[in-house]
Amino acid sequence: MDLPQLESCIGVSESSAPSTVLSSVSLETEIPEALYIGMKDFIGSNPNWDQYRVMSSALANFLFQNGCGDRAVTERYLDDLFTRSDT
Repeated sequence: MDLPQLESCIGVSESSAPSTVLSSVSLETEIPEALYIGMKDFIGSNPNWDQYRVMSSALANFLFQNGCGDRAVTERYLDDLFTRSDT
């Protein structure tokens, strides 16, 4: 799915998009129970991570590896890739 197709799915267009970039948005989705349990176990054993960081990192990873050229996505992906966990 390309960006214009994604934007049409969620109802965003250039004319309706705000001129400033939002720092974050709320996202609600259903995930398989196995993924939830894995995420919960990971967060439990890595106190520097929370559900928001896990989901943001996973989304940046997916977008980057599938050709997203947005600089913020690339920075997030590389930051998570090279940031060392203290646990």
